Amino acid sequence: MAHEKNHDYHILKPSPWPLLGAVSAFVMFYGSVLWMNDSGPWMALIGFVGVLYTMYVWWAEVVVEGNTGDHTPVVKIGLRYGVILFIASEVMFFVAWFWAFFRASLFPLADYAGGVWPPQGIETLDAWHLPLINTLILLCSGAAATWAHHALAHENDRKGLKNGLILAILLGMLFTFFQVYEYTHATFSFGGNVYGATFYMATGFHGFHVIVGTIFLAVCLVRAQRGDFTPESHIGFEAAAWYWHFVDVVWLFLFASIYIWGG
Repeated sequence: MAHEKNHDYHILKPSPWPLLGAVSAFVMFYGSVLWMNDSGPWMALIGFVGVLYTMYVWWAEVVVEGNTGDHTPVVKIGLRYGVILFIASEVMFFVAWFWAFFRASLFPLADYAGGVWPPQGIETLDAWHLPLINTLILLCSGAAATWAHHALAHENDRKGLKNGLILAILLGMLFTFFQVYEYTHATFSFGGNVYGATFYMATGFHGFHVIVGTIFLAVCLVRAQRGDFTPESHIGFEAAAWYWHFVDVVWLFLFASIYIWGG
């Protein structure tokens, strides 16, 4: 009776994963610095593998906790707050790249932009061709994720859940393909000009987030095929849907500011 649980909180057992994740991240970043100074990529790759392993085993434990009833209503609130704070930190991350772009474009100094924007010699991409198509693709992918969420949470329609996730994943992959195609056909490079640097950093990091979000949705699809998620308990899928909609919104700002206005 002394150990009987009489509260809604989930007391975690001692875990090695926070320490392993911190050490792996340090090794990865320190190895990246060495790699940039021509010392080889191996230390950075070892750290990267350690980070991926930590993410896998740690999140696998969270999935088990959710499937065994440890995610009580109070725990779910904490998990939702955690996802919201994570997305808020991602918003500030992208604010930095938007700030850099608007700083360079609104004040195109002669020493790095030649006093005009876009800088002379830069042939910008036409926003109303491939970028517009990619915008529609990503919005449709977000709508498919919403369809999947509605099918699960409001109708307990597992077929609709799976079909919505499959469509969202395929459209996310198509977006990434078109983004790579756009990069390979752009007439400006990353280095040597402020336009290329700000363009590729902003859109490139967004593309990375699209890849992460696609993997996130794919994991949810695997879990759905396995029988996970119920209308009452689907925090993992809810987090994936929120993250995917965040990626959608960031792209809309990128499309409006960098492709249309900045071009």
